[in-house]
Parts: sequence; C-alpha cells; structure tokens
Amino acid sequence: MQFLNEDLWFPEVSQADEDGFLAMGGDLSVARLLLAYKSGIFPWFEAGQSILWWSPDPRFVLFPENLKVSKSMKQVLRNADFTVSIDQDFNQVITECSNAKRNGQAGTWITDSMIAAYNDLHEASYAKSVEVWQNEELVGGFYGVDIGNGVFCGESMFAKVSNASKVAFITFIQNTNYKLIDCQVYTNHLERLGAEDISREEFLSYLL
Repeated sequence: MQFLNEDLWFPEVSQADEDGFLAMGGDLSVARLLLAYKSGIFPWFEAGQSILWWSPDPRFVLFPENLKVSKSMKQVLRNADFTVSIDQDFNQVITECSNAKRNGQAGTWITDSMIAAYNDLHEASYAKSVEVWQNEELVGGFYGVDIGNGVFCGESMFAKVSNASKVAFITFIQNTNYKLIDCQVYTNHLERLGAEDISREEFLSYLL
C-alpha cells in the first residue's frame, strides 16, 4: 500500500492490488483529481475513512456505439415525459446522488468533502451534470468528469421516478461525441445498457 502526502503524485497503477486498491491519503484538490483521472485512478471511500484511490483491472466501460436501448426505453424517450439538461444544477445532482439509497449499502461514499471537491471540479469546467426534469422537478440525473481525449468518467446517478436515470444516461450518450464512457466497476444496470469489461491496459490507452 502506498501512502500519499501533499506532493502531487500517484504510484504506477500496476501496483494496485487484485481489488484495484492503489493508495491512501493525499487530498481532493482539483489538480490531484485531474491527475488521478488522467492516470486511470479514482477516489472511493466512506465517511470517516482516509481518502482511498483505486484503479481496477478489468475496467468497466461503455463504448457509445455499443449502447443498448430496449424497446420499452425507446418508447419512454419518444413519449417525451422528461426534459433533459446539462450543467443546470450540478450541486443538486451530486447531492441527490449522495442521498440515493443503494442496495447493500448502509451509507454513501459521496461525502461532504467529495461534494465540495467535485463542485470545485465543476467550477473548473471538468465535472459535468446531466439533469432530468418532470413538471419542472428534478427527478433524475448523473454526474462525472470530462478528462479530454473523448473520455467521460461517470461517477454516480440517481432516480426519483422510474427510468429517469436511464433517460439521462442514454440522452447524454446519444447527443455527445465521447469515444468511451468509464463506468469504473461492474453493475447489472450498466451491463444491460451495453457496458463491458476491458483490461486496465486497454483502458489506459484511451487516456493518452
């Protein structure tokens, strides 16, 4: 295990353990977060823990050309019951993500320090939010980090009504020109939308 201090660096991702855990410590400054994402690393920890940094192998990603939209979701999109926007309320989206109930999780990894850090990333034009509105109420969305080179690193999503997060995700992919969406680790939800595992080495090649 590597321990980080105030110096701006990360160990080689090949030093991560079999679960992808790479290092502990450091900070959540804009500069460090950008270095992390551009190196294939992301923070993931719970309240009360030190900052933990991860670089899993394999990496779970979505190639936009492989996006799967079911017949039922196509109908939802055609019905136009939702309005989708980008970067209209980043703080509310990340706050709703932190409050969302997750199966098998007692708390949230989106701590107050994470919310503050990603708001800073948003102010620096790197972190983006996608909002889904119904009757002028925010009912779903997600946020992530645009690190350039056509790569978007998705972080978390939420839905207060059925299909709202899927509408956000699908609409965003269909209306942007990213070559790769980083989903980080496996979920059934994203697999059904077309996400797949690739090696960490292949993932890193997209960051160059």
